[in-house]
Amino acid sequence: MDLSSINPVLLIASLMVAATPILLAAIGELVVEKAGVLNLGVEGMMITGAICGFAIAVETGSPWLGFGGAAIGGAALSLLFVLLTQVALANQVASGLALTLFGLGLSALLGQRYVGIKPPPTPRLDIPLLGDLPVVGPILFGHDLILYLGIALIAAVWAALKYSRAGLILRAVGESHDAAHALGYKVVRIRILAILFGGACAGLGGAYISLVRVPQWTEGMTAGVGWIALALVVFASWKPWRVLLGAYLFGGITVLQLNLQAAGVAIPVEYLAMSPYLITILVLVILSKDKSRAPASLGKIFHASH
Repeated sequence: MDLSSINPVLLIASLMVAATPILLAAIGELVVEKAGVLNLGVEGMMITGAICGFAIAVETGSPWLGFGGAAIGGAALSLLFVLLTQVALANQVASGLALTLFGLGLSALLGQRYVGIKPPPTPRLDIPLLGDLPVVGPILFGHDLILYLGIALIAAVWAALKYSRAGLILRAVGESHDAAHALGYKVVRIRILAILFGGACAGLGGAYISLVRVPQWTEGMTAGVGWIALALVVFASWKPWRVLLGAYLFGGITVLQLNLQAAGVAIPVEYLAMSPYLITILVLVILSKDKSRAPASLGKIFHASH
């Protein structure tokens, strides 16, 4: 066992990379749930985004086109959820589970010819002077654009929900769709836009795994990150900054357990592999003691004639 081989600076920098896919997926799902919709298809949208982004990046040679295609792919799959829940008024839980199963199957089909191929590298932002700072430079200023986009999204969603008229309307729809409808707001349209936003964010998160975190394509590579993102939204009490905290906690423990395995710590590998999930859930359960209520209309079907 050699713990001196673990570099704390690299550990924290890796933590930010590991947290980004879950952060992107969770902030998208938070907006969806704030609108009163429960979409359990996050895993399916993430894996679809992962293969769409990977395939487009490989075919075009541009990781940025790949990320754009991933966002469109995730949003396109979420359209299926829209048709089921907002048009056909199907059960949201069943529709979300079906979306995940469909996404896993579709991605396996589309990804057959991409196994073993390396995608084009995603360039890191080179920030003069700041990137050269000791300790802080490699941790905060040596990453790619999508990582910073994830943090910016958290801030933007928090500000929009708290201070903007659009955020107020979104929360009103989530709290009482009948009251919002009576006030003249287009409940279904608002929910469709929220679902598409959530799908695009999940797609981006999936592509981050296949293009940056693990730059290759393997079937089922999201490995439950979508489910953790779903749990994270609930345990974070539908608060964006807690989503950021939970994502970084999960990312940190994931990276730490990999480093401990590499250092030869005398703990069975299976226990180390379980630890990110267990510790994240435990901490978030403790945090959620003071939680706000879930949006009152969450998961309920709305029909204008009700």
